[in-house]
Formats: sequence, structure tokens, C-alpha cells
Amino acid sequence: MLKSIGMMGLLTLALAMAGCGSSSNSSTNVNGNWSASLTNSPSGPTVYTFSTMLTETSGGGVSVSSFTLNSANGSCFTGTTTETGSFTLGGNFSGNVTGTFGMTITAQDTGGQNVLTLQGGVGPNNTITGSWSVTGTSACVGQGTFTMNRT
Repeated sequence: MLKSIGMMGLLTLALAMAGCGSSSNSSTNVNGNWSASLTNSPSGPTVYTFSTMLTETSGGGVSVSSFTLNSANGSCFTGTTTETGSFTLGGNFSGNVTGTFGMTITAQDTGGQNVLTLQGGVGPNNTITGSWSVTGTSACVGQGTFTMNRT
């Protein structure tokens, strides 16, 4: 009888541990399709929008694919673009995720090189918010805030 109670307790503990482990899997929190809106200020006009697919890679990296950028100033990112990203996650077993996000989009065209940099943090409900800046040719300089949502 005592042996049976001990085995049931051990089995219950093992199942509880397995359940905790599956809910803390951070890869499901960044992987997927995302869309972003970048404004000059929280209430300013939208300057850039993009959609992309993000996939977590080893060491906090993020693979960026299927990237499509739209710009209010159509000449800023017309050439070939290169996208890189980083993501660090933390959280708890209740599914509350925290962390930082970074992404750089570099465009090289005949007019020069333009670089869009995003720095932000994970928010509630599958959102990432933060600030952005563009450096490069004189027509493509700016800064503001962004919001990314899982789509």
C-alpha cells in the first residue's frame, strides 16, 4: 500500500514537471508571421509598414524571411534588402513572456545605403513595441515608434 502511494506521488510529480516544461517553450513565442506599423510618434502618421516571418535560431538569433516593406517615401528601400534580427526571452510558467527584440533592415540601391533599426520589447497579447530609426540618404532619415503584431 505504501509502495503504491509512493509510486502515484512520483508519477504525479513527473506529469506536473512535464506540463511545466511544455508551457515554458519560448520558441513558440517568436516563430510565425508578423506585421509592423512604424509611426513618426505615437500619434503621428505611419511612415513604414512591413510583414515578415520570424523563426528563432540558436543563440538568440532570429531568421527573417518573406519580408515585405512599404514606405510612405517609396524611394528609401527600393533596392535589395538584408534583414537580421535578435530576440531574448524570459518569462514564467504561467505563460507571461518578457524580453527584448532587435531588427535591422539594410537596403542598398543606386542612391546609397539606408538602414532601418528597430529596438523593442515583448508586450502582452503577441505584440512587440519599441522605437525605430533610419539612417542613410538625406531623404531617408527619421525616427519614431513601432508596434508589431502576430498575424
